[in-house]
Amino acid sequence: MQTISIDLKKDQKLYFASDFHLGAPSQESSRLREKKIIRWLNAIEKDVAALFLVGDLFDFWFEYTHVVPKGYVRFLSKLADLSEKGIPIYMFHGNHDMWMFDYLQQEIGVTIFSDPITLKVNQTTMMVGHGDGLGPGDNTYKVIRKIFRNNLAQWLFHWIHPDIGYGLAIKWSSRSRLSKKHQTEEELKGDNEWLLQYSKEIEKNEHHDFYVFGHRHLPMELPVNEKSTYINLGEWINYDTFGEFNGTSFELNYFEK
Repeated sequence: MQTISIDLKKDQKLYFASDFHLGAPSQESSRLREKKIIRWLNAIEKDVAALFLVGDLFDFWFEYTHVVPKGYVRFLSKLADLSEKGIPIYMFHGNHDMWMFDYLQQEIGVTIFSDPITLKVNQTTMMVGHGDGLGPGDNTYKVIRKIFRNNLAQWLFHWIHPDIGYGLAIKWSSRSRLSKKHQTEEELKGDNEWLLQYSKEIEKNEHHDFYVFGHRHLPMELPVNEKSTYINLGEWINYDTFGEFNGTSFELNYFEK
């Protein structure tokens, strides 16, 4: 597992968000959400030391050799602005945008991770990742995930005309989002919360103060044990939640609520 270290100063914070799902469910609602995300990025700019965008930023993203999906210019422009000001931006592949390759790295200067990382901040250790395919359950998706991440499968999809490929992918993305729509916190507090179970298994062998994931679409803070907490960042279609770490405490907050 890759490890990065950050020396966080007293007046700085780390910010975390996931599951923007830009592009869904309609162009109009996506545009409004994109503008809200930019307002959030403007609000945190005063004290952000590093920004972690933890997967499914786009409802679908695939990079062809010379083609990327239309739209999102306001969002990408703001990220470029932050990057040019020297603010590190870390992006994670989600199950909807695992086909981000090198375009955003070259154009904006972000760092992209495919798998969870260990984040060391001063005296605090976290595990950060999108969360798809981790823990027990969801076996069908785990098989699909291996296919989608396979180089040959990606190469074959690359030869489908973008209009056709994008249309097929959007239908799949919509089904994936709808499968999470009616989840409740009570259902996910027990054995059904796979990422909590995953965190507990990791914690048996290696301590992390916080386990920070997205993917489950429900903002949650649940104890892993007496010294460790599992945090799910929620999503921005319904909740507009984000994580904020000031060097000692991690808060799950709501934007414009």
